Amino acid sequence: MIALFTDFGPGGPYVGQMHAVLAQQAPGTAVIDLFHDVPSFDIRAAAYLLPAYTRGFPPGTVHVCVVDPDVGSERRALIVKADHRWYVGPDNGLFHVLARRARDLECHEIRWRPAPLSASFHGRDLFAPVAAQLTHGLMPDSVPVALSPPLSDWPEDLPQVLYIDHFGNAITGLRAECLGRDVRLRIGGADLAYARTYSDVRAGQGFWYENANGLVEIAVNQARASDRLGIAVGDSIGMYDA
Repeated sequence: MIALFTDFGPGGPYVGQMHAVLAQQAPGTAVIDLFHDVPSFDIRAAAYLLPAYTRGFPPGTVHVCVVDPDVGSERRALIVKADHRWYVGPDNGLFHVLARRARDLECHEIRWRPAPLSASFHGRDLFAPVAAQLTHGLMPDSVPVALSPPLSDWPEDLPQVLYIDHFGNAITGLRAECLGRDVRLRIGGADLAYARTYSDVRAGQGFWYENANGLVEIAVNQARASDRLGIAVGDSIGMYDA
């Protein structure tokens, strides 16, 4: 299985071109479109989303991860194996949180290069073919390396809105297991208590809960939290004990 995690957007030609490469080079392999609307160019947001949304995939899955604003530069191209799953993408901090939380970790710099290789679309030209090779049990020419550190200190959990979903819910960089259920969140002018799920609060009420992927999510029952509470990607979250 191959899963795609990008900021390419659901429209346009880029996702389709990656699918075309994988269909040719890994025929018969299931290709899953996990994320194509990660906030554009936001490596840090993607880094905190990645481990939460890939942990449920079976061992051996190859994740092609492309949030790569410096494509074509001297940044390295990587194969990361974390807890028996493969990750292919740029060495720009995207795999930093994943690596920090992994129990077993290997990291290789990809030396193999296709001909031709465009300067601006390594997702199609480099990372997708490498993913196809991995699904065939082949390891491209590569050397063991350590991940480059992020440009600044990143906390274990990020108290910030990372993503607004289709329903207007705000997904954060906080793992719910790290928060007590008596913790209240402040964002904008809202003060939010924990609830287990939507039906535990009245219609129109805001709350936070543990989403199906283990992250703290801010919601309003039967309404869009992003509109009702004025929440946007990048907003900071305050926390205090009730």
